[in-house]
Amino acid sequence: MTVYGYARVSTTEQNTAVQLAAFKRAGIKHVVQEKRSGVARRPELLALLAKLRPGDVLVVYKLDRLSRSLRDLLRLCESLEHAGVSFRSLTESIDTSSPAGRMFFHMLGAFAEFERAMIRERCAAGFEAARARGQKFGRARSMPEKTEAKLVRMYLSGNYTMQALADHFDVHTSSVKRAIYRVTKPAHSSLK
Repeated sequence: MTVYGYARVSTTEQNTAVQLAAFKRAGIKHVVQEKRSGVARRPELLALLAKLRPGDVLVVYKLDRLSRSLRDLLRLCESLEHAGVSFRSLTESIDTSSPAGRMFFHMLGAFAEFERAMIRERCAAGFEAARARGQKFGRARSMPEKTEAKLVRMYLSGNYTMQALADHFDVHTSSVKRAIYRVTKPAHSSLK
């Protein structure tokens, strides 16, 4: 069994001194350091995860040093559990090597899932209320309705290609296609 510490700071101007001191006090000798944002790809963490074996322990100073989102943290800890690796956080007193620690961690996961469901529900209600007030969603059209009508008439005359119309009206061909489809194929998937 090997205990590994993972220390991370977000920028190169920051340093890991506080985290390293905490690992030293905890008697952790194998420490991997990384200077990257929590949302960026973290090669040192990936290499450490590939190195872990059943019975090993991954220790972080704080949960946010391992992950920026609770969803990502839970997914990572679940993969550690499947690999037979325990997880500890020095600051939050989480230790998945004990039944109580695993229970606490699963409760944390249940609360995170509940929170995500509530956020989705509130967002859906907010969108519905805005739609009821007449709010339009999505990207604004690149041409006024009169210009689109003219473009469609020109296309339907058979004298113009979509590319020629895009060049003429100085828009992207996808804008021309959507304008034409709004009239000729209103149920097309590109209009949803």
